[in-house]
Amino acid sequence: MAGRIRLGGGASSPMPERRGKGGDGVSRSVWRLVHWAAVATFRRRGALLVVPLLYLALTLVFLGRWEWDLKPPMPVRIGVAVLRRRVPPPGSVYRSPQVFQKLWPYMQADLNHSIPFMLSKLYFVLHAVQLTAAWRHKATQKWKPCFRKSLSQAELPPSNGFLIIEANGGLNQQRLSVSALTNWLLSLYTSLKKITSEFSVIQISDAVAVAGLLNATLVIPMFHFNSVWRDSSKFEDIFDEEYFTEILKDHVRVVKELPSDILDRFDNNISNILNMRSRALQSKTYYLEKVLPKLIEFGAIRIAPFSNRLAHSVPPSIQGLRCLTNFEALRFSQPIRALADKMVDRMVTNSSKNGGKYISVHLRFEQDMVAFSCCTYDGGQLEKDEMNKARERGWRGKFNRPGRVISPEANRRNGRCPLTPLEVGMMLRGMGFDNNTLVYVASGKIYNTEKYMAPLHQLFPLLETKDTLASTYELAPFKGHSSRLAALDYSICAHSEVFVTTQGGNFPHFLMGHRRYFNGHSKTINPDKRKLVLSFDNPFIRWDRFKRNMQEVLHHSDVKGISLRKPDASLYTFPMPDCLCQQAET
Repeated sequence: MAGRIRLGGGASSPMPERRGKGGDGVSRSVWRLVHWAAVATFRRRGALLVVPLLYLALTLVFLGRWEWDLKPPMPVRIGVAVLRRRVPPPGSVYRSPQVFQKLWPYMQADLNHSIPFMLSKLYFVLHAVQLTAAWRHKATQKWKPCFRKSLSQAELPPSNGFLIIEANGGLNQQRLSVSALTNWLLSLYTSLKKITSEFSVIQISDAVAVAGLLNATLVIPMFHFNSVWRDSSKFEDIFDEEYFTEILKDHVRVVKELPSDILDRFDNNISNILNMRSRALQSKTYYLEKVLPKLIEFGAIRIAPFSNRLAHSVPPSIQGLRCLTNFEALRFSQPIRALADKMVDRMVTNSSKNGGKYISVHLRFEQDMVAFSCCTYDGGQLEKDEMNKARERGWRGKFNRPGRVISPEANRRNGRCPLTPLEVGMMLRGMGFDNNTLVYVASGKIYNTEKYMAPLHQLFPLLETKDTLASTYELAPFKGHSSRLAALDYSICAHSEVFVTTQGGNFPHFLMGHRRYFNGHSKTINPDKRKLVLSFDNPFIRWDRFKRNMQEVLHHSDVKGISLRKPDASLYTFPMPDCLCQQAET
């Protein structure tokens, strides 16, 4: 009879019906299991052994919305099973302080100071070798500048006109404003809102390249006093203007300002000069076919804005101008170089125990950076209120738009949260850098400085910043000029044995390019934060496991030390093979 079964020779019994979609989540397979167990039980007494299986099946059916966990923070006991509600996936929560509290004794024991005095020198020598061995490249590899062969040495033909580049059309039109260089140098001190409108030194190098392509005369940018930067620095205050002009003289004409006769032609109003609004990443063909005719016709043109207006891949002669400008022509002014050299010498002297080698860290944990990331740390409601105010102050409703979903947990898992000073310190200690390692920190004003910087000082007592490395008297001429202070940070990071970048941006990208250009193999730690947070979010992790994880991150960064530029990548970060060529050792 349909819908009925016979148990042994007895009467039939109705089979339970599944009601609604999915039978309240009860799968057909589970009911079949119950049916089979019942049949077996009535047929053979020995089949009572399946009762535990039946019990387990029913438990899964009615408690399927729960998850099993061996270490639940809030257990719910049902029978002998310990259950809890679903928890965030690993890497979602900021638990670094708890991990540090557990691992700190092991860090101290692992690199203690109980080494006999007679062995101390040998220890530090071996330690320095251990830290640098990972970056040693083959003796047969040597990268040298090779771009000059692509540059024309013939006498420059008559100029086709003047090229003026501007940061954006909303600036004071009476000024030749390219905040490119200032913004690049200020990348340490700006929020992400400001960074999105930031124009880096790439625009100056690209402008030189475009001027060479068009056979135009480039006007040196003049900086305006910006209400955000509050820095009155001019080009010559930051860069060596005479050197810039001299290095480029055989390839591109450079003038400090527009000649008066050209200004008179446009009624002394730069806004009257034709602005060629071009799309990003334009090719050589575009400039020759669209821009050059207008330059010849009017004698002067503007390109505003000039952010990424030249393609990454262009002919070798154009790439050569980029290389020449970025890596050689744009050097800092004499006052900046003089103080920077003193500060580098002090870092080398202070790190004599490690062979004069020191680490530099680009630490991005300013309040605006933390606010923009929408990540949460351990500041509770106070931190939440501060971040909400900072977001509203800087981005005015951007994060409160209808339909916008913000997930701090997802941001952290995906590696989008700025590393705290504590996390940077733990990472470096796990990689093998001990508390005798000299660390230079390049940063703006760290959010909640006293709280967040204290653990980094604890991990690395020999920690320096520009304010501790230089005297108040030495820094006095630079105070109030954020661009010049950032130039000092840049110089000291450029000379470090190892550079650590924590959040990306123009500063580390350009610095990695310079380090590759001058040092060949870039010793840069660019950690995969998606892997890091798995260790930082695990209060039960052992010290040996933590070290292995950090050393894997180190190895991953190292294999990217020497990298050839890909077609869609920037020459300013990857100067090989456009600016550098591999040559065999003699």
